Amino acid sequence: MSAAPVTATATTAVGVPGWRTPALIIACGCLLSFIAFGVRSGSGLFLTPISQEYGWGREIFALSVAIQMLVWGACVPIAGAISDKYGSGRVLATGALFYAAGFALMAYSSTPWQMHLTAGALVGIGLAGTSFTIVMSVMARMVRPERRTLVVGLCSAFTSLGQFVILPLGQGFISAYGWHTAALLLGAVALGMLPFSYVVRGNGRPAAGIVDQKLTAALSEAFAHRSYMLTVIGFFVCGFQLFFILAHMPSYLSDMGMPPWVAGWTLALVGLSNVVGSILAGLIGARWPSHKRIWLAIIYVTRSAATAAFILLPLAPVNAMLYGATMGLLWLSTVPLTQGLVAQFFGLRWLATLFGIAFFSHQVGGFLGVWLGGLLFDLYKSYDIVWWLNIALGLFAAAVHIPIREAPAPRLAAAAAAGAR
Repeated sequence: MSAAPVTATATTAVGVPGWRTPALIIACGCLLSFIAFGVRSGSGLFLTPISQEYGWGREIFALSVAIQMLVWGACVPIAGAISDKYGSGRVLATGALFYAAGFALMAYSSTPWQMHLTAGALVGIGLAGTSFTIVMSVMARMVRPERRTLVVGLCSAFTSLGQFVILPLGQGFISAYGWHTAALLLGAVALGMLPFSYVVRGNGRPAAGIVDQKLTAALSEAFAHRSYMLTVIGFFVCGFQLFFILAHMPSYLSDMGMPPWVAGWTLALVGLSNVVGSILAGLIGARWPSHKRIWLAIIYVTRSAATAAFILLPLAPVNAMLYGATMGLLWLSTVPLTQGLVAQFFGLRWLATLFGIAFFSHQVGGFLGVWLGGLLFDLYKSYDIVWWLNIALGLFAAAVHIPIREAPAPRLAAAAAAGAR
């Protein structure tokens, strides 16, 4: 008799009493993600001015951003487990404080190790605490299963809108006041997440009378699940592609003779078209719930094709911005589909934790994309090798997603069968 209640844990949205309605939680979660991703997306804008002021090679600040990616990813499963067990409110608020401190102290960093600590580790911890993996897991529990990917897509869209709005703002701060003041101002913007963290609070504990699953059992189940591991591998490629572009596109365009506004608007268009792409991905996941792996494969193939066209065609401002808009459609569109797969495999109890592990793989990819971009540029004075590696990895990710089996783990399948009898 204990198996059937597990199904309820996996499929039933949790009601929220009082003034904290599901609609308010979803709205505040979207705004929190708007700020978190918007501020972070401007990190690449600091690469050239910081390197020029201190006479550093690009590898140094690129390594700071790469450390940020790695710390972010490593801390996300921990933050997710704390959120799943004890609630997300304190995790999100603590993350906002680390985030703001990292940007503020970056303004006073003048040595590589200081930059690695502030722009790297502190901002990375802050990003983990305010991660959309936590926000989306809270939101996913607010709605019925058939609406889950749509709500996650909406949250992804707001992260993209934050990039569109805050990234040009960051470029404007740097142009008007210099990078030191710009870092302080972006740190102040990050503090705006605090009030929203009070609303977006919840955990994954099942209702009274429903059998729980321990974290150790959830982890054992996940690491033995072939389709989950393929999903984790595919998400690695997503991180490599996206964070290489975010961190190095401004410098690449500058090297190619493009004025600074081209880089700012190219990345801003990534954010704007990402709004459309994320919502479309959420709608696709809701419309074709058993074909998420196919759509993910299509996304990765299309990314590779768009990147090949970008580097092979003559570069002009319009080409750069068209590439940004195209990649934006394919940017965070992987998130609702990937999170939908994880929820489909294992249910909602440890969703922030298990999606957080997939996100750690994403950030390892981001670390390598950012760091190798800087390292290989310093060695060869060109980004060509990394662009072609980006293309090859996209094709690899598409191939990895094809054999994924979109079905609940045996534990949930058995529970569903027992509940149907």
